[in-house]
Amino acid sequence: MSGVPVPRPSVSIGAAVPSLVRWGLSSDADLVFRTLTTMGSRDSRTLAAELGLPRRRIDESLAELRSAGAVAPAEREARTTTWVPRPPADLVAALRRRRLRLVDPHAQVRNHHGVVTGLTGSGLPVTAIGGTIGDGVRYLPTRQLTRFRLAELMNAERDEHLAINTEQAFDAASSRAAAPLSRRIVERGVRVRVLGLPPADRDLGVDAPLVEQPNFAYREGPEMPLKLLVIDRRVALFPADPADLERGYLEVSQPGVVRALVMLFDQHWATAADPRARCVPEIALCDREHELISLLAQGHTDVSAAAEMRISARLITKILRNLMDRLGVENRFQLGLMLGAARSVPIPLMTPTEVS
Repeated sequence: MSGVPVPRPSVSIGAAVPSLVRWGLSSDADLVFRTLTTMGSRDSRTLAAELGLPRRRIDESLAELRSAGAVAPAEREARTTTWVPRPPADLVAALRRRRLRLVDPHAQVRNHHGVVTGLTGSGLPVTAIGGTIGDGVRYLPTRQLTRFRLAELMNAERDEHLAINTEQAFDAASSRAAAPLSRRIVERGVRVRVLGLPPADRDLGVDAPLVEQPNFAYREGPEMPLKLLVIDRRVALFPADPADLERGYLEVSQPGVVRALVMLFDQHWATAADPRARCVPEIALCDREHELISLLAQGHTDVSAAAEMRISARLITKILRNLMDRLGVENRFQLGLMLGAARSVPIPLMTPTEVS
């Protein structure tokens, strides 16, 4: 076989391969792409044998990947096509550009005014900028003053925090001001729900550590009614001028208006989606499964892993079979790819001699 190039993986050992499912591709296509990037270029027959999938499913997955720009055919030899994966970072950037739909800022302003106009029946003044504020309505004339007031309200918050973001990208000052406040109320046990638009500059439109907290929830929708904050269902804040956030916010404590805004939030929450729902799901392993997978990742065989765990090799097989059934995969290779995608166990570092 001298002279035949050896397929090389397109990512380094231990590197994470992003899930393509969140970008609208099928789980089969994601599995095939993950195999190509981690194991090197292959033809469809080899992929079918290694993954234990019918050739038809492999061919359909490759066609899907090719249409998405995820793979390209190498030079054909002996009527066999070898498929070369696109670098994951380049592919994700292209898929993000393809999916992104920038929101029309003029439509966003119209939505805001439509909501505020609809609230005037509850006694909310709509000409608050520079004018007299009625009962239960306070005008905070600058964005900085609004931040100070919001910090004051959130420091006293006890039950629930609702927020709607209408930005697809956040400036550094807003991010620095908001993140610590949000983390503090979450740590105090305040239930937080945030609605947002699909972000233009990153995969998730909120502070990443927050999404792991049990009392924090985030959803995205294609359109949001207005930028809004509701504190404990008793105080609401929204921009006085949606076209210029530097002109400050209105703080409203009129019960009827706050109730209407909470109802509006709940309506949009019901139709929004968790952007992580189509990512590789978190895989919870019991202690014995975690120990076994860690040993196998280190290079142990079933027999040597059984000896380390002081159980029989037959029980090792049963543990793996149960885990495959639970995750809906058909063989150990697919199981390894899924566990690697979910980062369920640390990937052991390899020495230079092992990699070469």
